[in-house]
Amino acid sequence: MALATYRRLVWRHLPVMLIGILAGYFVGCNKPAVRRTLSLFDTADCSQPRVAKSAIDTVDMYHPNGTKPVRAALVALVRNSDLFGLRMAMRQIEDRWNREHNYSYIFVNDVPFTDEFKQGVQALTKAQVKFGTLDSESWQVPGWINQTKYQEVKRTAQYPHGEKDSYRKMCRFQSGYLHRHPLLQDLDYYWRIEPDVEYYCDIDYDPFAFMQQNGLKYGWNVAMTEFMATIPTLWNTTKMFALEHPELIAPDSLWQWLVDEHGQYNGCHFWSNFEIVDLSFYRSPAYQAYFDYLDRAGGFFYERWGDAPVHSIAAALFLNASQVHYFSDIGYFHPSVVSCPRGARTQGRCVCDANKSFVQDGFCTVRFLQVKQSIVDPNATVPAHSGVVRYAEPVVRTVFSNE
Repeated sequence: MALATYRRLVWRHLPVMLIGILAGYFVGCNKPAVRRTLSLFDTADCSQPRVAKSAIDTVDMYHPNGTKPVRAALVALVRNSDLFGLRMAMRQIEDRWNREHNYSYIFVNDVPFTDEFKQGVQALTKAQVKFGTLDSESWQVPGWINQTKYQEVKRTAQYPHGEKDSYRKMCRFQSGYLHRHPLLQDLDYYWRIEPDVEYYCDIDYDPFAFMQQNGLKYGWNVAMTEFMATIPTLWNTTKMFALEHPELIAPDSLWQWLVDEHGQYNGCHFWSNFEIVDLSFYRSPAYQAYFDYLDRAGGFFYERWGDAPVHSIAAALFLNASQVHYFSDIGYFHPSVVSCPRGARTQGRCVCDANKSFVQDGFCTVRFLQVKQSIVDPNATVPAHSGVVRYAEPVVRTVFSNE
């Protein structure tokens, strides 16, 4: 009697059990993280009756406590007062991408973070969050700077942030010290993020893995021209360095992207508030020698050399064109500048107005695409860009603007 009752129960509930198993299988295969992982690592696909163990292990990598396929993190130099703006940026990063990837966040500050700040950012993510402070060497006016000259420069500067110590310290730190911070020593890649930015598109792949698999060293999203009044001697200083170290210039470099018809710097640079970088580039002897040369020249303080032109010139000189990538598919907003993929008004997984974005047709972007194509694919039959090329005045960046 008991056996007959057991059989009836099994037959009664068998259809529900089968439906549950099939639903779990198909939902799992349709999760973007699973689809992405299977395609990235070629371990299995959803047409197979069973998911290979290696694929399951790969999915587990994106668990908050999993060992990620790439040693990478999202990194920002921020202040306690940036909490609200950073929370807005993190909310979008999590919704658009990181809630399925769970890469760690690393935040550094020149003073200790408050408990309010720590709790405020930790509440938005399942990923690990690390907090660090800066040492005196990386956040100071170096001893070789002539204080009399420096104070006069600050008093008479006629450009944005010209009177600020903090902005100059920030530019110097981002140029030469962020990648050397102890919290980044175990990383191979970093994605720089900032407060008050927006991400318009769902990102259904792992940009870190994409960089690694394609041998890319530097990834960018916005290219603009710099305020030339802030860098009057940067290019001449760079040329002197290049003459002393010609062996450091990459054979297929993007140097032509940097210069006008007279061989002078045209001001083009990648906005470093969005950059995804293989940190071996910043740790390389070429980059470190270049930064040290610039640092001793004093231009971070006697002028107002920014980390964006420093990073960009270095990438254009020391990397091959094939190692620099334009992330045109990642819709991005930094106060006053919109980068929106074409067609996003009516299709795709972005919510932005490409008609308000001049970045894709901007001179520096178009020039980059043309120069890179001439090096990487010189026999191309389709031009790198067609249509109008837009010219725009430099836009003020607002990081540390209230000090």
